[in-house]
Amino acid sequence: MIRLFEDWSGSRVIDFIRLAGSGSNRQYYRMSDENSTAIGLIGEDDQENETFLEFTSHFTKHGLYVPEIYTSNLDEKIYIQQDLGAVSLFDLLQKNSGSELSGEIEQLYQQSINELIKFQVEAGEDLDFSYCFPRIEFDEQSMQWDLNYFKYYSLKFQNILFNEEKLETDFQTIIKYLSQAETNYFMYRDFQTRNILIYQNKPYFIDYQGGRKGPLQYDLASLLFQAKADLPFSFRQQMLDYYLEKLTEYLKVDQKEFVELYYGFVLLRTLQVLGAYGFRGYYEKKPHFMESLAYAVKNVDWLLDNIEFKFEFPELKKSLIQLSEKFKANNIKKSSSKLNVEINSFSYIYVGIPRDKSDHGGGFVFDCRALPNPGRHIEYRQLSGLHQPVIDFLTKEPAVDIFSQSVFDIVCQAIDNYIDRNFDHLMINFGCTGGQHRSVYCAEKLYKKLIEKYNIKVELKHLMKDCWS
Repeated sequence: MIRLFEDWSGSRVIDFIRLAGSGSNRQYYRMSDENSTAIGLIGEDDQENETFLEFTSHFTKHGLYVPEIYTSNLDEKIYIQQDLGAVSLFDLLQKNSGSELSGEIEQLYQQSINELIKFQVEAGEDLDFSYCFPRIEFDEQSMQWDLNYFKYYSLKFQNILFNEEKLETDFQTIIKYLSQAETNYFMYRDFQTRNILIYQNKPYFIDYQGGRKGPLQYDLASLLFQAKADLPFSFRQQMLDYYLEKLTEYLKVDQKEFVELYYGFVLLRTLQVLGAYGFRGYYEKKPHFMESLAYAVKNVDWLLDNIEFKFEFPELKKSLIQLSEKFKANNIKKSSSKLNVEINSFSYIYVGIPRDKSDHGGGFVFDCRALPNPGRHIEYRQLSGLHQPVIDFLTKEPAVDIFSQSVFDIVCQAIDNYIDRNFDHLMINFGCTGGQHRSVYCAEKLYKKLIEKYNIKVELKHLMKDCWS
């Protein structure tokens, strides 16, 4: 990969960083020389690579905002593409303060919807669907796969009781109803805010290689009911209305019929997400997917309470109610836990690893010294991990994000286990050289995420604070 980059750029690589992966097995790297930066990808599936490159070329011809492909070597399963930065629409959502979305967020959603329609209608009109991977069309079998994903990795993994024959009957009812939707459009398949990067104040789009011929409603459902985006339901309605308004510039649409089918696809997509999160969480043991399950269940509750579907699904509805009740019971259990989590930042030089003063001993010690160090830059030396310039510096570093997410996953696994076993104490320590920048930042970040996720007592101490605050 480095050789391919250097052949393209004409100079030597000076920085090479592996980026955090998504749900797929592809590997991502950010590479740079003195004048340029790019993203290198290794994809093990030849057909998937070919599809991505072909789709990118096609979408570029239609003026859509997708990454430029600089060079490729498909024999070695690698290609180099434009670096669009590390800020996604999802990242901006997470930083939005208050319950109301900012004008910037609303504008970016509108811009994304404008581009979505171009993907679906304009680019879909002359796309060679024979390149689609792994399937040309989102058909009845595709829907059955999604529903089975939900059944096996959500319901069965969580021991939800159901009558399988009746549940399959409900599945066939849903499939038959949704099969009425016209499918002569490009369906992105995973059109959500993590796949929308904000570059030069515009939304750019990635990870469309799973696209295929399909209905318009599915992608809109993916965007507006993305579980962890947790959009206000009034905003979802506002964006649905905006989509329909813009769609009429391209097509004549029966809006009543469109909306009825749309909510059917919202249900289908939500079930698929519950299955995917269940697989990643329960089967692959990745705690941050478990965290996202609660948001998907929230969507289920809203759908069951607010939408009059044009089809009946009594056994599925009963299973979904059980699923929701189980999550609520787990939340009550967590909220009544006596667990006390103690988080410390410290200096290896001046303080040393804090001693656990509880009767249990143990706990976590995370060494932050392998992370990029703001203290090496003169403008940050008098600041700490509490100051915004340092926060901005560390937030932009992919290695810090990978480290923080890995810590969060490990800690959540322990907390969930400790709550179940009725433990009362867990100590978590972050250390760096001076106890001023990296350890403080990481401790603060974990503290905020644990407070958001759990209703338990979490204490935070910076053991060098008097020296630099």
